[in-house]
Amino acid sequence: MEEAKHICVYSGSAHPKLSQDIAAYLGVPLGKVHPTKFPDGEIFVQFEENVRRADAFLIQPTCAPTNDNLMELLIMIDAAKRASAARITAVLPYFGYARQDRKDKPRVPITAKLVANLLTVAGANRIIAMDLHSQQIQGFFDIPMDHLYARPVLAPYLKQVLGPDPVVVAPDSGSAKMAMSYGDVLGGGFAVVAKRRINATTVASSHLVGDVRDKVCVITDDLTSTAGTLCAAARILKENGAAKVYCAVSHCLLNEAGKQKLLATPEIEQIVTTDAVPQHDDLGGKIKVVSVAPILGEAIRRIHDGKSVSSLFYINH
Repeated sequence: MEEAKHICVYSGSAHPKLSQDIAAYLGVPLGKVHPTKFPDGEIFVQFEENVRRADAFLIQPTCAPTNDNLMELLIMIDAAKRASAARITAVLPYFGYARQDRKDKPRVPITAKLVANLLTVAGANRIIAMDLHSQQIQGFFDIPMDHLYARPVLAPYLKQVLGPDPVVVAPDSGSAKMAMSYGDVLGGGFAVVAKRRINATTVASSHLVGDVRDKVCVITDDLTSTAGTLCAAARILKENGAAKVYCAVSHCLLNEAGKQKLLATPEIEQIVTTDAVPQHDDLGGKIKVVSVAPILGEAIRRIHDGKSVSSLFYINH
């Protein structure tokens, strides 16, 4: 591969504000790229500056509209490759389709692997992602992948609101490892809520393992869209004597039904989340947003300079 000479940061149309903040952190101008659509819905992308021999970082969370944002990213990668960029890194602050990571029913796809293949075939040389829904998705890529975590940027604010002896709660058994890693940072206790998913939008939380009485609790999860898991867990915590309940969610993808459910759940004090996907707090302060631009920007800088990225996992511990 030809040696990359300079950092070029480009934004897709999914989240230009985050891209601007990352470029500002790096002290470079946001690159000029123009995505548009033909009348029939086809996506077209043109770089409006020379990217030859550039170390190009294309920033695009594949949040809603998921298919459009994913397709736009693939086309951006192809355009950069054909314009002779020296290295192309796809930066996905949120990796869509990550929940389809295994065959858990007959005759279903493993779409997370399909998306990994698409990104690679399109021409990406490297991937940056944050808080994947499951760790094994890293192994779906045959190119280098840097998996970052939101925990280092969420922890400082959580320490302020939770106090000295919180209880970190996993809303289901699959989130236990994430909750324990938060527990290492925040201190305090640990608890798990047993969950059974009824369908894509409905969950039933049955019982609690752990002591939360008179404690300030924080439920940790990688994403929420309908808020069903969080609301059900919060009610169980309150029923078991928790003093206050907060939520720490890396990717807050709340739809309208999720927002209404959250407003109807006074047991949750606040959801603390990131700007990995666009956020609009129309819930009267119920959502607190912390920016991941510094950690993504620092990862980009270190990758360009050939330095270690793993030390970013421990920032602000």
